[in-house]
Amino acid sequence: MTSGLIRVLFAAGLTAALSGAIASAPAYAADEVVLGAIVPSSGPFAEWGRTNTATLQMLEKQVNDAGGINGAKLRIVILDDATKPAQATNNLRKLAGDDHVLAVAGPLTSSAAEVTFPVANEMKVVSTSQASSKPGVAKLNRPWAFRNTIDEGVLGRTTVPYYKEAFSIKTVAIIFDAKDATAATVGSKIMPGLMKDNGIEVLNANDPLSFNTGDLDVSAQVTKIKALNPDGVVVSADYSQAVTVIREMKRQGVIKPVVGSTQLISSAILKAAPEIPIVAPATFYASMAGDKPEKFVKELTPVLRKISGLPAEIEPSMYDANIYEIASIYIEAVKKAGVTGKPDDLEADRTRIRDYMAKLSGFAGLGGPIAFNEDGDAIKAFYIVQGQNGTWQSKVRGCSAPDGKQGC
Repeated sequence: MTSGLIRVLFAAGLTAALSGAIASAPAYAADEVVLGAIVPSSGPFAEWGRTNTATLQMLEKQVNDAGGINGAKLRIVILDDATKPAQATNNLRKLAGDDHVLAVAGPLTSSAAEVTFPVANEMKVVSTSQASSKPGVAKLNRPWAFRNTIDEGVLGRTTVPYYKEAFSIKTVAIIFDAKDATAATVGSKIMPGLMKDNGIEVLNANDPLSFNTGDLDVSAQVTKIKALNPDGVVVSADYSQAVTVIREMKRQGVIKPVVGSTQLISSAILKAAPEIPIVAPATFYASMAGDKPEKFVKELTPVLRKISGLPAEIEPSMYDANIYEIASIYIEAVKKAGVTGKPDDLEADRTRIRDYMAKLSGFAGLGGPIAFNEDGDAIKAFYIVQGQNGTWQSKVRGCSAPDGKQGC
């Protein structure tokens, strides 16, 4: 065979290979990949909503600066539900019906998810919460509802034994936010049950102590806790509300170790009373070690600190990490699940994303691999962290898989 013929055959083979590669590349008909998000940019949880918004805008810019998705620009339509469940459902209807989004990140709270997830099923569009962790909320609304979170009951089964051993806890008092769905469930049902299972007496079992989201004075409740003199205190509330309780504990000299749910995870809560230890579960925290979480924090922190009205030393929250992962999973689904972007294929494209998520395995999240169980909740690693003197430190690593290992 002559060298000239070899060159011709090689060129022909290379052309065929390139043509095959081009032919097999995913096609996307639209100029934009449009995703939706529901966040509480106003109302009681406005700080979380505003940081969620900045997180998604950062991701949108990162993706578009890198060339987009299958040749299309990413656009994320972000709506504010003001922490009002009815507004969250209206937001989802608008995103799905008017904005023709492929999938929705949010809503944030369990209260909103409980009423919004049924609408997601009605409109046949995936809705994935970045924070809801009240047991069963996604399970009741399959197959379109997902949560990039772990059931608080699952997390508590590791949190409480660590708390008991670390601080020799034999008795606790419980106080919770009665207006927040997750906080109320954790404080009135999950924590009392876990304490009993671990041989810890709840001193106020017959006298529940609660307050309402936004209350600024909890002195009477903390006075009752002080009189009980427990070994520890369960504070079931999101961090912005828990700060009020912890500051009052410090004021009254109730320097007892606190335990709670993922809602406590924030750098801000550690500044309320640095001498009071706080134990809680997390799937992400700002001081987490590792290339992916460290890069995320490094990129997002300066963005957040430029936003007027947010705390000067704010850091990315677990819910920022969760919503970043949700949108990233949607983007991967568009790339890999055969999503076409054709207007006539919108319903089919949404189904492709749903099916992709249901079968997801080993997605590279910020804190480790992510999958979803049959209930729509995340299978991912979690960490029992202890906050004291201004920093979170990981004490126990767990996995939300049924066997405690698979997928994490």
